[in-house]
Amino acid sequence: MKELLHFPTNFLWGAATSSHQVEGGNIYNDWWEWERKGRFKEASGRACNQYELFRNDFKLAKSLNHNAHRFSLEWSRIEPEKGSFDKVAINHYRDVIRSLRALGIRPIVTLNHFTLPVWFQKEGGWIGQGSDRIFAEYTDKVVRELGEDVQYWLTVNEPVGNIHGAYIDGAWPPGRRSLKDASRAFIAILRSHCRAYKVIHDTYRANNWPEPKVSLAKFSLAYSPCRNNSKLDLLSARIRHHYVNRLFIDALMKGWCVAPGIPITRLPLKRSLDFIGLNYYTRDFIHFSGFSKERIFGEVCSQAHHMDSGKRNFMKWEIYPEGLYSMLMEYHQRYGLPILITENGICTNDDFDRIDFIKLHLRQIHRAIKDGADIIGYLHWSLLDNFEWSHGYAPRFGLIEVDYNNQRRTIKPSARIYAEIIKSNAVDT
Repeated sequence: MKELLHFPTNFLWGAATSSHQVEGGNIYNDWWEWERKGRFKEASGRACNQYELFRNDFKLAKSLNHNAHRFSLEWSRIEPEKGSFDKVAINHYRDVIRSLRALGIRPIVTLNHFTLPVWFQKEGGWIGQGSDRIFAEYTDKVVRELGEDVQYWLTVNEPVGNIHGAYIDGAWPPGRRSLKDASRAFIAILRSHCRAYKVIHDTYRANNWPEPKVSLAKFSLAYSPCRNNSKLDLLSARIRHHYVNRLFIDALMKGWCVAPGIPITRLPLKRSLDFIGLNYYTRDFIHFSGFSKERIFGEVCSQAHHMDSGKRNFMKWEIYPEGLYSMLMEYHQRYGLPILITENGICTNDDFDRIDFIKLHLRQIHRAIKDGADIIGYLHWSLLDNFEWSHGYAPRFGLIEVDYNNQRRTIKPSARIYAEIIKSNAVDT
């Protein structure tokens, strides 16, 4: 008989989504504009039509024993024009939050998950003048309207990954390729988070609401050198690890909004994180490509022999559960904060692979808890199959299948296995 590995009492179990990937019809944001111009092979269109079907989807989540759900607010719906807030959109998200609470599901709310209002992007987006102040004003409005029913907030999703897609790789809006702009965006998002953190806490104190828990969803990757005997490959892997996995959180934990070594603004905070939100999927192999500032981070190696390192998902990402354990222990030892896994999942057409993926990663999470890490919950990506950004609709990440022709939902076997894990609060060995 297999041993059961038990999780802490009151552990948060659930799944995650983001507005643009599931809602459909987000016509006022920059991604919709890019899709309309044919920049991607598929457009989001109706997506999962969750803007209308959220109550049904939440009932499905409840039937699967979820006690927490992460979703994002669509900024462009709430503020479709600068300074003009849409009461209908705000009331909609109030209904979303209260629908979750009525089912006994804790809402975990993300203020910004990649997409930006078109008007904000036209003013320069994150690198526009006063972007941190504008984001703080949006945050203030949202929190005053919705905060009474929310404890957990995430300000931004994957800031470093977003910066890379938008300002280094240039594949995401606004499609720039500039290290200077990437650095400016890095600083601006730091400042935006710091301002939002303070706004949220100040608002809760002013209203005598229970203390909020505020963080961001930090994209984290495991990195290994392409050649184990190459000191230069190891150096590049370590530099990339520091930049992607540490630098942003280091700055926030110091209570400073900084570029490396350059103070930008100081807020009266010891830190601007109450917990760490961790998104983890895979590992990359890195090889050294030169000493110039553009190349010091190395390059991701796609040589054939790396493809045999571990099983791959639909998008050829390696399934590497041990990397999650390493990240959890590093963040625990370095920062000493509670950790919430805000995303972890697999795109696959073989649901048995999803079952294995969930169990393998939960065992590594349990291992980290046993070794002292304060892990408060696990949110699987994703509740539904959805629009996977520039990859379109082919990757299937959902616990629940979506037929995009008729919006029919079908619960997958992996979702039922996950439901049993939640019910027992334990995973087998």
